[in-house]
Amino acid sequence: MGIGKQAKTLNKSQIEMVRGILKSKRNGLRNETIFLLSIKSGLRSKEISMLNWKMVSKSDGTIDDYINLPNSSCKGNSGRIIPLHKDIKENLNMMLTQQKGKHGFDQNNNFVVRTERSLSTTSQAIVNMFQSWYKRFGLLGCSSHSGRRTFITETSKKISLVGGSLRDIQMMVGHSSLQTTQRYIEGGSESQKKVIDLI
Repeated sequence: MGIGKQAKTLNKSQIEMVRGILKSKRNGLRNETIFLLSIKSGLRSKEISMLNWKMVSKSDGTIDDYINLPNSSCKGNSGRIIPLHKDIKENLNMMLTQQKGKHGFDQNNNFVVRTERSLSTTSQAIVNMFQSWYKRFGLLGCSSHSGRRTFITETSKKISLVGGSLRDIQMMVGHSSLQTTQRYIEGGSESQKKVIDLI
């Protein structure tokens, strides 16, 4: 993928703006959770649409500290385990409480993201949601892949602070090669200026 074709990343204020608007609208909890799964877990649209409660639940039915993605829900054989961000966990707890109240709910089989008319959604529907949101919020060059690129870029800036490396990020996002992960990282002009000054 050429550099000009990559989805734009979002900065902190843009992320907060999107979250605030989504929360205030219809289906706010569900939509904010979809956005967070992209931006705070790096999930692809297919992975968001295929996410079921079993993948985010412990054996006792409470929300886990990890997302357990099997190969069948991912692109290629990129199944993996991703630590669950506290904001997503909080939202999933609220969503689980809501869905448990619905007739026929089955935590072992039901999908996390559902529509008003269906118990599931499609990858394309998730792609369309992101496209509609970013267009409405005036975020140019953003797409369903923007959250994933933002996740990879932001974790790459901070991973060394916790004793990790790009290999950890590669594992969290399910890339078969480190080179693919590196291509997702957006460079920062400020950090580039600072490092030049250190030479």
